[in-house]
Amino acid sequence: MAKASNFLQSTLLPSSSPLRNLRSQPQTLSFPPLPSSRHRPITTHCSVSAGETTKRSLEEAPDISWGCEIDSVENATSLQRWLSDSGLPPQKMAIDKVDIGERGLVASQSLRKGEKLLFVPPSLVISADSVWTNGEAGEVMKRYDVPDWPLLATYLISEASLQKGSRWFNYISALPRQPYSLLYWTRTELDMYLEASQIRERAIERITNVVGTYEDLRSRIFSKHPNLFPKEVFNDETFKWSFGILFSRLVRLPSMDGRFALVPWADMLNHNCEVETYLDYDKSSKGVVFTADRPYQPGEQVFISYGNKSNGELLLSYGFVPREGTNPSDSVELAMSLRKNDTCYKEKLDALKKHGLSTPQCFPVRITGWPLELMAYAYLVVSPPDMSNSFEEMAKAASNKSSTNKDLKYPEIEEEALQFILDSCETSISKYSRFLKESGSMDLDITSPKQLNRKAFLKQLAVDLSTSERRILYRAQYILRRRLRDIRSGELKALRLFSGIRNFFKQ
Repeated sequence: MAKASNFLQSTLLPSSSPLRNLRSQPQTLSFPPLPSSRHRPITTHCSVSAGETTKRSLEEAPDISWGCEIDSVENATSLQRWLSDSGLPPQKMAIDKVDIGERGLVASQSLRKGEKLLFVPPSLVISADSVWTNGEAGEVMKRYDVPDWPLLATYLISEASLQKGSRWFNYISALPRQPYSLLYWTRTELDMYLEASQIRERAIERITNVVGTYEDLRSRIFSKHPNLFPKEVFNDETFKWSFGILFSRLVRLPSMDGRFALVPWADMLNHNCEVETYLDYDKSSKGVVFTADRPYQPGEQVFISYGNKSNGELLLSYGFVPREGTNPSDSVELAMSLRKNDTCYKEKLDALKKHGLSTPQCFPVRITGWPLELMAYAYLVVSPPDMSNSFEEMAKAASNKSSTNKDLKYPEIEEEALQFILDSCETSISKYSRFLKESGSMDLDITSPKQLNRKAFLKQLAVDLSTSERRILYRAQYILRRRLRDIRSGELKALRLFSGIRNFFKQ
C-alpha cells in the first residue's frame, strides 16, 4: 500500500525537496493513491525479507535496534494484546501463522460477503496529527511545515528510539527490523539481478530520493537542533528503515479527508491480487474498517488489496513477486527513445519537452495491450520531416494531455510505428532472456551461509519478476507480428490487384 510520487512531488513537498523529482504515472510508481492495504506478501512466491543488512552496512552503518528480525506470530500476538488493552474492540479475526506470508489475519468465525471488519479507532492510528512523546521535537518539525511523509518518517524514528518510553513501543516492536523493499538491495544487487527490468531504475531513483530527503531535513532542521535530532538516531540508515515502513504500510483514508496513516492491526492483512477491498474510515462506527468482498470460513486467511499494482511495483515496495500469470494488474514498462540520427531529432525532442516528456520514455504494456500514448510516441519517433506539423500533436497525445485526438492515427506511417514498437519489444525480450539464461549459473560469490541464503532469495525474486515481465512482452510481440502481417498481406493484395489491372490494359 505504498505508492509514491504524485503525492510527494506536488501536494506535500516544498519545491526544494529532493522527492519532488519523482516522475508521475504511468511511467513511475507513486506513493499515493495509497488505497489501503499494507504490508507484506501474500500471493505466491515470496515475501521473505529482501535483505538482511550487508557486510558494509554492518560495519559502517548504525544498527537498527528496534523492530523484529522476523515477522513472528509471537510478536504480533503481543501487539494484539496491547491493542485490545488500548481500545481495539473484539475482532472476528486473529493473527496466526499462514501459508501465504509468514503471519496474517485469519477468520475466527464465519464472515459474510459485505460485512465490515476491523474497527480500529482513530486513537490507535498513526498520522501527521499524532502526539509526539518528545513534544519539543514535534513542535520543531511542525514549525518548519514539514510535509506528511517526511514528518511521519521522522516521527517513527523518534518514537522507536524511545523504546518503552513511547506509547507505540508494542507496535514498533512488531514491525520488521528490515522492511520488505528494494530500498535494502545494494546497487550491485540491483545491477546484477534487475538489469533487464525498468524497476531497477525506479529502485535507484527511490533510494536516491529517500537519501536526498534525509539530507534535506538534516541540513535544514536536524543540524540546527542536534540535541533533539542526534545523528546517531536520525541518519540515512534509520530513514531508510522508516521510509521502508511507510512505503509498505502507509494507507490513504478518503473519509478522513484523505489523511495518510499507519493502521496497527490492519497492516497484518496480506495482499491478494483477486481481492478488491480497501481500508477506509467509517464515520458511523468511528473506526478504520474494510468490507469483505467474499465470504470466509473459520481458520481461512482474510486478504485485502494493496492496489492495482504490477509485479514490479509489488517487489519495489513490498519485497515479493506474485506467481506468474496470477496478477491481472501486471504490466511491464517498455522503454522507447527518439533516434539520435533523426534529422528532426531536436524538433521532436522540443515537442516532447513542451508536454513534460523526455527520451527515453517508458510506457506500461499489459497482457491485454498497450496504451494509446505508446502508439503516439512511436508515431513521433518514425514520422518523416514532411510531417513536422504533426510533431506537437503526437507529443501531446503521448503525454495523455490531448482531449481531442484519443484515437490518433496516421495510416501512412502505422506499419513503421508498429515495427518500431516490435523492435523495442524484442530488444527488451533479449535482455530478459539473457538474464534468465545466465541466472542458473550466476556466481553468487558469497562465503557466509546467511548471505548465501539472502542472495539466492534475491536472485529468485529477480527470476520470478523477469519471467512474468518477459511473458507480457512475448504476448505483445505476438500481437505486433500479427498486425504487421495483416498490414503487409493487405499491401500485397493491393499490389497484385494493381498489377493485374495494369496487365489487363496492356493487352
